[in-house]
Amino acid sequence: MRRLSTSELLSVWEKAASGRRSAWPIKLLAAACADKSPEELATLSIGQRDSRLLELRERMFGPELNLLSSCVACDARLELDLPVWNLRAGQREQPGPPEQPGQPEQAGQPEQAGPLVVSAGGFHVDFRLPNSFDLDAVAELPDSAAARMLLLERCVAGATRGDQPVPVGELPAEVVDAIAARMAEVDPQADIRLNMACPACGHRWQAIFDIAGFFWRELDSWAMRILKEVHTLARAYGWSEQDILGMSRLRQQAYLDLVTG
Repeated sequence: MRRLSTSELLSVWEKAASGRRSAWPIKLLAAACADKSPEELATLSIGQRDSRLLELRERMFGPELNLLSSCVACDARLELDLPVWNLRAGQREQPGPPEQPGQPEQAGQPEQAGPLVVSAGGFHVDFRLPNSFDLDAVAELPDSAAARMLLLERCVAGATRGDQPVPVGELPAEVVDAIAARMAEVDPQADIRLNMACPACGHRWQAIFDIAGFFWRELDSWAMRILKEVHTLARAYGWSEQDILGMSRLRQQAYLDLVTG
C-alpha cells in the first residue's frame, strides 16, 4: 500500500462523490494497492477491508483521529483524539483506568477468513463473512431489517435441522444471533465499539466506530478545503490546478499566506 498524491486522492474523491457511496472504500484502496484488483479487494472481509482503510488513513492524514460524538443521555458534545493503533482489533489498550473513554472493547486476534459453521438450537449453518459486494447489495434497501435479512441470505451457504434443509428466513433469532456473534469473533475489526463516558453527566455507553464513514467525512472536508485553496491561488496568479497541485505543500501554503495577507 502506498501513499496517494493530492491529485490522486482528489480523483478518488470525485469519482466516489458522483457514484454509489457504498463502493467508495474499494475505489480508494484500489488506487493505493497496486498488487490487488478492485474485485480482489471487494472480496475481503469487512474487517480486513477496514484494517487496510485504517492503514491508508494513517498514511494520508496522520496517526491520530479526531472523533466527535454526542452523549446519548444529555446530548453534550464530546471530542476525542485517538491514535490509529488504538482502533485496531486485538491491540493492547494504553495503561489507564478500566473502560477509559474512547478505548475500544477488547477483541481477539483476527482469524483467517474462510467457511464458518454454527450449531445452535438444533440447527447447523454453514456461512461466510460479509464482504464489500454484500454491503453494496444492501446499501439501498429501505430499512435495516430488510438489509440484515438480505445480508444473511447472501452469506449463508446452507442451513439444516437434522437432515432437513431450512430456508434462511426461517432460522430462529437465537441462531441468527449466534451467526452474528461468530462473525464478530472471527472478524473483530468489522465491529469496533468504543467505551464512551460523558464528562457532563457521567453516562457511559458504547459507540460503534465505522472507519469507512469516518474516512469519507474526513476526505470530503479535506477535498473541499484543497479545492478552495486551488481556487484562491488560481484566481490570484492564473495558475492551473495541475500547476498548483504539483507544488509542495510548503510552497502552496507560502503563496496562500501571501494572498490572504
